[in-house]
This record gives sequence, C-alpha cells and structure tokens, in this order.
Amino acid sequence: MPSRTHIHRVDVHFGDCDPAGIVFFPNFSKWMDQSSLAFFMACGVPPWRELALTRGIIGTPLLEIHTRFLKPATYGETLEIHTTIEHWERKTFTHRHLVKRGDELLCEGTEVRAFVVKDPAQGHRIKAIAVPEDIRALCETPSAEPTP
Repeated sequence: MPSRTHIHRVDVHFGDCDPAGIVFFPNFSKWMDQSSLAFFMACGVPPWRELALTRGIIGTPLLEIHTRFLKPATYGETLEIHTTIEHWERKTFTHRHLVKRGDELLCEGTEVRAFVVKDPAQGHRIKAIAVPEDIRALCETPSAEPTP
C-alpha cells in the first residue's frame, strides 16, 4: 500500500543562500530532514522524545541519501517539500522528497532511514529494529490533508 504524502513548507531566507543569492545546497538536505520528521508527525506518530520513553525508539537516523538538483531557488521564495515513503524494507524505509516552487520541480531526493533503539548490550551504541507495524500503518493511511 502506498504511503500518504505530506507537504512541508519552507520560507527561504537570505542566510540560506550563497553570495550569488542561490540556496546553498546543504540546505536542501536540512529541509528534507525537517520534512521527514514532519511527515511522521502529520501521520500521527508521537514525537521521538515520547517514543523514546514509551517504546525505546529514539528516531530514524539517516543511512543513505541521494539528491538531484534541477533548478535554483533564492531568498524570498516559499518552497514545498512533498514527502512520501517510497518503499519499506524489514528494518529500513526510503523517504522520497520532491522540492517544488509552485508546480516547478527544483530538487528531488531520497533518504534511506531506520528506526533505532539504544543497543542494550552496548548502551553507547544504537541498533536498527524491525519497522514497527503500527507506525507503518499510520503512514499508509490515506491523508486527510488537501493537496494544493
């Protein structure tokens, strides 16, 4: 079943840009990371702080990232990051992000992430766990969010 799509809006500020007034490329990764968390919150997944206390899940760290830049952005613009889960594996999932300015696609990226807990054998380390089925179900529920 496909996942829902969440749209995270970002206002581009002067400080997000290089001296030429073009968004500095790492900011796209920062916004995709923000959109990843916003996606789960929009799906009804509790904040990581709460999941850490109740289930030991401390987050979904990034394992792999791929980004393709198509067009530049600059300050004063509002961008929309359309985030969905492209596919699920046993312990990982792939977020797909489309960064748009209106209908214009500026950047696209994928992130492979895993749900992790502190490793009980080595408390200073983390380990991936199977994707929680209840969280997956929340993410696959059709969105009530209107698509612009």
